Amino acid sequence: MMEAATTELADDSVEFALREELARGDELIVSAKQVLRHLLANHDRSIFSDAVLARIRGMLSHVESQLLTFLAEKSGVEDRGNFVEQRSGPLKVALASNAVALTHAHSLAIEWQLAERLQRSGGLDPVLSPMLQRLVASDDADTAEIAMGFLTSQARFVQQQRRMELPLTELPGDLLHGVLQAWSAVVSEADAEAVTAVERDLRNAFDEGRSRLGLMARLVTGFKEGAASGLNISDSGVALFLTSMALASGQDRRLVALSTHEDQLARLLLSLRSAGLEREAVFALLAVLHPEIAIPDGMEIVGPDRAAELLSDSSIALAEA
Repeated sequence: MMEAATTELADDSVEFALREELARGDELIVSAKQVLRHLLANHDRSIFSDAVLARIRGMLSHVESQLLTFLAEKSGVEDRGNFVEQRSGPLKVALASNAVALTHAHSLAIEWQLAERLQRSGGLDPVLSPMLQRLVASDDADTAEIAMGFLTSQARFVQQQRRMELPLTELPGDLLHGVLQAWSAVVSEADAEAVTAVERDLRNAFDEGRSRLGLMARLVTGFKEGAASGLNISDSGVALFLTSMALASGQDRRLVALSTHEDQLARLLLSLRSAGLEREAVFALLAVLHPEIAIPDGMEIVGPDRAAELLSDSSIALAEA
């Protein structure tokens, strides 16, 4: 009786600590967006030279410049470069106030930062991981084709991140819709007809399934052993790892990417447990991601189902993030 009571108290203590840490991490995600909005609105780049901030700013600027370039084409403008330069600003400001757009750009910047760090520390290729090599060489023609498509898109992603770019074709469908809505709200009435034409062309040509994120989702959902088989980051690579953990834990990939930051340890641990990873696998993964951080005692007490409940209870939404 005494032993059972002690075990129950230990379980409660571990869950309480994880719940408190998860809540603290969620508050950091929400507050981070407020800080980012302030920093992105500040034009003194010499003060705010952080690589992640610069990359977010660059991606939002690239989204705006693509739309303005399309608008110039539809409007028959010859000097498109000057047109874009003269019109830039309003949409970028609007996107910096859009929580979903900001979180998406932030998550990609964190993903790239992690990929660079693991390449330096462990030689993990940010494009061609060991798992992707096997998928490209798969005997299954469909798998090999999708894997080859993803390999190409991942190589482009690496170059885009180095140039701080975010192509419109790589946005999730809901975010593209939000970007176009934000754009419509800041353009002049004189441009309304051309803007409508640009939006129509973009929507007609958009194919989320062929985007990098779409191809990864198709690959991971096709794994015979399930999404959890992609949770060895040293084998799958950062990109497939994040998609695998998102699908295995039932979370948005953007939140999963943010959970790899050292301030989000509770969300990361609960995500790994909800995905079904055992203690040894969690230890091995944390040794790669955060070798300097000690895993809390008793973490293994929280089972996969309970971990999923705790994540669900946190109820953080991208619109708030």
